[in-house]
Amino acid sequence: MPKIHLLISIVLVAFAVASCSSSPTGRSQMIWKSDKELEAQSRKAFNQMRASMPLSTDRKKIDFVYCVAEAVVAVLDPPYSDFEWDLAVFDNDAVNAFAMPGGKIGVFTGILKVTENQHQLAAVIGHEIAHVTARHSNERASRASLTGIGVNVAAIILGGGHSGATYTAQQALDAGAAVGISLPHTRGQESEADIIGLEYMAKAGFDPRESVPLWQRMAASSEKAPAEFLSTHPASETRIENLVSEWPKTLPMYNEAIEEGRIPTCSKE
Repeated sequence: MPKIHLLISIVLVAFAVASCSSSPTGRSQMIWKSDKELEAQSRKAFNQMRASMPLSTDRKKIDFVYCVAEAVVAVLDPPYSDFEWDLAVFDNDAVNAFAMPGGKIGVFTGILKVTENQHQLAAVIGHEIAHVTARHSNERASRASLTGIGVNVAAIILGGGHSGATYTAQQALDAGAAVGISLPHTRGQESEADIIGLEYMAKAGFDPRESVPLWQRMAASSEKAPAEFLSTHPASETRIENLVSEWPKTLPMYNEAIEEGRIPTCSKE
């Protein structure tokens, strides 16, 4: 009986500690896992990906992605502005991108077929970086840990619910590491990443209004998209409505960036 009481106490304390955390938008988070642990797992998984998947050798594509990513990273607040951010451009047709704890960014060349310009790619990269700054991977790993689900942390980090994410996780860990349960981002986390990412792109001098045609093109490229209640991603109509509702806040950020000379000139050609 004492052991049961002790276990219950530990769980209650864990939830109490976790409930003290809040996301950048003020949403209550359950954070239990160590950031350092996730960063170490991210570094390992990212290195495995770069070793096992073909990297793009197209200089124009690499320079374009680097230019956009560098501009977005430049407006982050500490501690994320202090990270040594690593970027990999994978030669893969998947319409996908991701960011990992510790400052790892991966972009698949397939997404460049959907993004028409620097602003739309900034919307994607800003969204993915927002998952990191909002500690969504930590939140997912903590939830899995406290509910007793055996989850490979690297698979959680990679399995973000995006198109091609499960395939990516399997490839990254194919060298011998076991792939566990891949937990996708929740709809709440996806919506939060949209909001935070929109602010990042606007502060970096990218037009937040371009996020709408981006998600319209993303929706058009998705075959047989599931109903909203079956997906961790908000339905396209809902996502666009939410993005437009943020314009009164983000457009002044964009205008201020332009006035202060933050005018990115990243070209796909």
